[in-house]
Amino acid sequence: MRKLTYFIACSIDGFIGGPDGDATTMYPFVDEEFLEFLKAEYPETNPVIVRRAIGTDDFPNRRFDTVIQGRGSYDLALKDGMTSPYAHMREYVASRTLTESPHPNVEIVGDDLVAKVRELKAEDSEFGIYLCGGSQLAGALLDEIDELVIKTYPVVYGTGMPMFGSDFAVTEFTLGEVRSFGNGAVVRTYSRKR
Repeated sequence: MRKLTYFIACSIDGFIGGPDGDATTMYPFVDEEFLEFLKAEYPETNPVIVRRAIGTDDFPNRRFDTVIQGRGSYDLALKDGMTSPYAHMREYVASRTLTESPHPNVEIVGDDLVAKVRELKAEDSEFGIYLCGGSQLAGALLDEIDELVIKTYPVVYGTGMPMFGSDFAVTEFTLGEVRSFGNGAVVRTYSRKR
């Protein structure tokens, strides 16, 4: 069974962006050391435009061959003219309002998202599934998330878009690897307690 991994950047206080979802204040922490880590360990988690800019567009996928993102995350790419932001993977966009895909590599999942995720997880593949974001999508898929990889940057937002937009539900995970960086960023990996 393939794993669904929520690979996400957040503030110290658990926000993935400001109230409007803007996370640009985290970008300065992607310095040379942190970028080398991402290139080596998670090269496929960058969209095509970033992969080209940092010279990793020909890097093979290491962990994921499928990406699921919410409509809000996908809209950011569309605003920049990218209809297939993760062309190096199979792309799914969860949306009840976007009814037609603007690109043949992007499949829109409008109904029964959980069933689609379970179908993807049941596939035979050495690679996992990258849950790209947003907050509401992560909340809707909380019961399906097998692993968390949380890139915590040394900033406090005070308020904003939480990592999980969901109702109260205690869900336990076990801490695995922890990696810290000179700029104060920390990457923690958690596995779901089953």
